[in-house]
Amino acid sequence: MNEFVDMFSNSDPSNVATSVKLLLLLTVLSLAPGILILMTSFTRIIIVLSFVRTSLGTQQMPPNQVLIGLALFLTFFIMAPTFSQVYDEALEPLFAEEITLDEAYDNASTPIKDFMASHTRQKDLALFLNYSQIEQPESIQDIPLTTLVPAFAISELKTAFQMGFMIFIPFLVIDMAVASILMSMGMMMLPPVMISLPFKILLFVLVDGWYLITHSLLDGF
Repeated sequence: MNEFVDMFSNSDPSNVATSVKLLLLLTVLSLAPGILILMTSFTRIIIVLSFVRTSLGTQQMPPNQVLIGLALFLTFFIMAPTFSQVYDEALEPLFAEEITLDEAYDNASTPIKDFMASHTRQKDLALFLNYSQIEQPESIQDIPLTTLVPAFAISELKTAFQMGFMIFIPFLVIDMAVASILMSMGMMMLPPVMISLPFKILLFVLVDGWYLITHSLLDGF
């Protein structure tokens, strides 16, 4: 601890620069959850899985812990090539002291930018580029992360809601059919959700819904 304090109190410019870089690295690590949510496929996956549970009407089944855990592992599976490239090009050379921290940051941002740009709509990216009033970038690597991350986030939100809408349709049809049958039988006091829930679960199981949802998510990336 004393060495850490002495490093900040030392007036040597090289030590001060190292201290600032260490602070920046600690800041990045503290923002890791936000990075995981907004710069990976996690946002789309967790929203789609939440739409599945809502459309089924099963309340807390599956539990939040299960959905988040599944979303995390799917995210790691989808992002594995990108994370591997970040490790090979940035972290491993940095740990071997072959490159500087600034070079490691540039090398790490390259594959992440490539991933986000491939799933970002041009309209969303143009919105933030025009608002920030910066020159039109010549390549993906010229786009600052402060512009690319929010553009990627709202693109993922739109895609997730589109998938959620398609998931809702078959279950909505079942709800409407059950409600119509109950009204025609004069059983208006019986909640339609109570009757339609077993049919929705049966339909979801028969079509192997979890496989289809996961297949669609993987194909989207």
